[in-house]
Amino acid sequence: MHHAFESLTPDVVLDALDSVGLRGDGRLTALSSYENRVYQVQLEDGGAVVAKFYRPERWSQAQILEEHGFAQELMDAEIPVIGPMRLNGATLHPFGGFDFSVSPRRGGRPPELDDGEVLEWIGRFLARIHSVGAKKPFAVRPTLNLATFAQEPKDWLLAHDMVPLDVQSAWSRACDEAMALIAQHPALTGQASPIRLLRLHGDCHPGNILWTPTDAAASAGPGPHFVDLDDARMGPAVQDLWMLLSGDRSQRSRQLGALVDGYEQFREFDREELALIEPLRTLRLIHYSAWLARRWSDPTFPANFPWFGSSDYWQGQVQMLVEQCEAMQEDPLVV
Repeated sequence: MHHAFESLTPDVVLDALDSVGLRGDGRLTALSSYENRVYQVQLEDGGAVVAKFYRPERWSQAQILEEHGFAQELMDAEIPVIGPMRLNGATLHPFGGFDFSVSPRRGGRPPELDDGEVLEWIGRFLARIHSVGAKKPFAVRPTLNLATFAQEPKDWLLAHDMVPLDVQSAWSRACDEAMALIAQHPALTGQASPIRLLRLHGDCHPGNILWTPTDAAASAGPGPHFVDLDDARMGPAVQDLWMLLSGDRSQRSRQLGALVDGYEQFREFDREELALIEPLRTLRLIHYSAWLARRWSDPTFPANFPWFGSSDYWQGQVQMLVEQCEAMQEDPLVV
């Protein structure tokens, strides 16, 4: 079966870079990315860049450019976000049926999220990102809510017979029960809510934060660098915090406390948003299954997610949804 990146050969990558005035020396390194194709490319002048080829038909050019504009606003505010370079007057370039962008290469390691000072540092920068994100809404990028992250994915999975018959009823029922609980939160249903929605990173997990040690080269700058705004969208601020939490309830409370301590050095954090953490986790769970199913024709997915699609997988999803329904009815974390 044909897949989106079948024609994206190393020669095409190098020719694409050549089209914007960057001469690669032939050395390419594929970087970890399932949604898009991302390569570190060594240049003839001794430098290196990161070329990102967007998955066709996922985002419109207008939506990609809105992401680029947000990244530029953040960089203009001296927030350590790695955004696309402007080459030949543009940040998005067409070549060979693909749209691509080029970013500077930045090194780093995963952040030590068991270190309160690291979490506080990340919290400060998230507050600065959100201060810029709150200045105006996205015009064409979507909103993170019940409709886009649960109802539509559920309907698509059932319409395309992706859930095995022996577990379909149980999974559908668990989804409905979970969505009914999520619907109790107006901020996630598009209804009027005192919780403000703003432009977010959207996918702020540890893999999208590069940490530069304080003893690193001054040109890199110590501390966190945020990468991959591909999932930037409108949503509540807590969306960019909860994926950095792990462990039992007491551990998550301590981690969240450190993040909020840093966050509130630059921006007030609305404690009402803490009740959204488990609903947001549930939305991601439902959306994730549809994301895998929609990408299955891409050989990268069967190779890296061989367990997806079996009855055991879907039964596991039912159990996780049941557990999430219980979690959504517990008292939220406090800080």
